[in-house]
Amino acid sequence: MRLLLPTTATLPLFDVAASRRIEARALTHSPDLMARAGLAVAKLALALRRGDGPVWIACGPGNNGGDGQVAAQRLTEAAVPVHVGHDAPHRPSLVIDALLGLGLNRAPSTEMQLSFAAMAACGAPVLAVDLPSGLLADTGQAAGGHAVRADHTLALLTLKPGLFTGEGRAHCGRLWFDDLGIAPDEAPSAELLGPTPRPARRATSHKGSHGQVLVVGGAPGMQGAARLAARAALACGAGRVYVDLLDLPADELADAGRPELMRGTLGELPQAVGVVGCGAGAAIADQLPALLQQLPRLVLDADALNAVATHPRLQDLLRARPAGTTVLTPHPLEAARLLGRDTGAVQADRLTAARDLSAHLNGCVVLKGSGSVIASAGARPAICASGGPALATAGSGDVLAGWLGGLWAQQPDADAHTIACAGVDAHGRAGEVDGVLRAGDLIERLAALR
Repeated sequence: MRLLLPTTATLPLFDVAASRRIEARALTHSPDLMARAGLAVAKLALALRRGDGPVWIACGPGNNGGDGQVAAQRLTEAAVPVHVGHDAPHRPSLVIDALLGLGLNRAPSTEMQLSFAAMAACGAPVLAVDLPSGLLADTGQAAGGHAVRADHTLALLTLKPGLFTGEGRAHCGRLWFDDLGIAPDEAPSAELLGPTPRPARRATSHKGSHGQVLVVGGAPGMQGAARLAARAALACGAGRVYVDLLDLPADELADAGRPELMRGTLGELPQAVGVVGCGAGAAIADQLPALLQQLPRLVLDADALNAVATHPRLQDLLRARPAGTTVLTPHPLEAARLLGRDTGAVQADRLTAARDLSAHLNGCVVLKGSGSVIASAGARPAICASGGPALATAGSGDVLAGWLGGLWAQQPDADAHTIACAGVDAHGRAGEVDGVLRAGDLIERLAALR
């Protein structure tokens, strides 16, 4: 058993169907699987309980309930007072949520919802078995809007996607994992990202060795967005970073605070990595056809995505680009516009929405939000567990777009999916601070990562 986050390596994720298959095959070889699971729950419960009160174990009818019953027996053997049932005892030292598991496919019953409320009101920490009851394992959404909010969750046998995206992180608390000694015997449904080393720099390298980035955006009143993206690309290590700020006078600096940044245009930089759309406004639609047709690698963000959603010709040009050469970085509202859906439908199943958008536009899609999802045709989807609410601030998305461009400039042979996974995870790790992280400070934290 181990504390899961932050991750130290990429880990496999298995959806409900795969987890059930793995469990069924494991039981044929290891009939004591439930005994192992219950023991793991009991061990963690001993470490987490507060005070001398009873451990309240709320058990349901399925395998989660069986795990809870085994844990109750083990705790009793350890001379810990235990209360098993749906009603709360007096001043419990810990609540073990073993009500619902992978089989949940509809809103919890009224009786279950009352148990959820009692858990929240009893004042004890809550340990969820496998996943918080009411949380859908594939999507990270609360079924019918109701799910337990745990302080700790012990995932068993496999890791499920819903623990890490949607509302999963808000409901799971601290995540623990015990594979119960079973190695999965099939390919994962998705991946949980781990850290990726920054590109190595040869002793004989020079600025020309590390590529070029062209940031196109920054309409009047929104030039800060493009400058943030450019600064991020520079901090990442791109050899030369150019900025094409819309309507900026020809004699004005690209960024007075960063004189390293240069002015440039598509005609002058046909081989650069394009970072397009940050603070661009509606005017970017007129420039996008040439950018889509000429730049070999593109990161499309913000107003570039809104333009694509509005203009069918831009969608056709995007689909015509070679596979693996475009990264799109929508937040849920932008993804909804591109898919012709509402935001609620996108958030209800983020993995499916990201895959659908990737197939629709022939690009690598980074669906931003809690548990950002990276999806590309022919690649296994990935979920980023790093990051947090400190990144919910103006400009953090512009920084991500610029960072992706900077990474890609230094790794010209990498495909879009590889770049997106590395950049999104680094962006999240740099944002793991308390409070609010301003975008300019985020760039410096990214630059300090190793």
